[in-house]
Amino acid sequence: MTLPEKNSENKALNMTTVTFGDFTWLDIVQPTKETIKYLSVRYNFSPLDLEDAMSPLQVSKVEEYPDYLFIIFNLSVFDKLTRRSSRKQWSAFVGPNYLVTLRPPEFKFAGEVLTECELKEEARKEYLSQGSGYLLYRILDHAIDRYFRVLDKILDFLEDIEDDVFKEEVEVAPQLSILRRDIIIQRQVMFPTRSLLAELEKKLKPFSKIDLTLYFSDLMDHMNKVCDTLDEYTEIIDVFKDTDYLLSAYRANRTIRTLALFLAIVLPFLFVVGVYLILPTSLDKSSPQALGILLGSVAVVIGLILFFLNRRRLI
Repeated sequence: MTLPEKNSENKALNMTTVTFGDFTWLDIVQPTKETIKYLSVRYNFSPLDLEDAMSPLQVSKVEEYPDYLFIIFNLSVFDKLTRRSSRKQWSAFVGPNYLVTLRPPEFKFAGEVLTECELKEEARKEYLSQGSGYLLYRILDHAIDRYFRVLDKILDFLEDIEDDVFKEEVEVAPQLSILRRDIIIQRQVMFPTRSLLAELEKKLKPFSKIDLTLYFSDLMDHMNKVCDTLDEYTEIIDVFKDTDYLLSAYRANRTIRTLALFLAIVLPFLFVVGVYLILPTSLDKSSPQALGILLGSVAVVIGLILFFLNRRRLI
């Protein structure tokens, strides 16, 4: 039985090495400058590739060399507390008898495959005996499967917002804006990744002992489902946004109508009372005739204002 290598050097460089026969998988979490120096000496990778592996924001791509492939993947990390996503990258060097992966600690999908290989001889044999191309496919498969959990979380948030849209006391515009921004980030990450996976299927063939066509076909089906789901979520948010706008406009109009009705009653009364108070002192303001004129004037003015507002459909 071939066991994973664990020594002080690996620990210092944040590396875990798993071997099976003549094949080696080197997984590096949070690579440092010392790690990059180690890789340049051991594998003689291109300095430009090693520099890109350390750069936090590179586009998804695959670089082809005579004896290895260098691949940069971009995936999103979703924070369920803030409901926001951030883009992070991980890289892979695919060689004839090795696979080197460099990743941030947030990407646990590679760690799951690694732990399985560490604990189970059957897993090491299955994953590592078929070449680096097949092993990379298994890592990608785990990554896409875990991503469906992110989609489920977004769906839960959409369902919460759907209930809040029809609640007058809840302001959903900020929530919609945050979730819309998040889905835009998801689309910016997953759509280029889908194109990259389609390109990888052919380029990984020399590094796999088995035909990967069916495996990548299944992987592409999952990716297409992910992208279609993100498109669907975008449409749902647009519907929620339009609905919230219409309901907000309706509530604002209802408030305006209430204020208009209130002012139509109060303002004429105040105006007539003010006029009444400044009448000459020679007039008997307390007589029934004066009071009748006052109330009649108020009624006429209120009636005219209500008639005007009704004609304008403001009430």
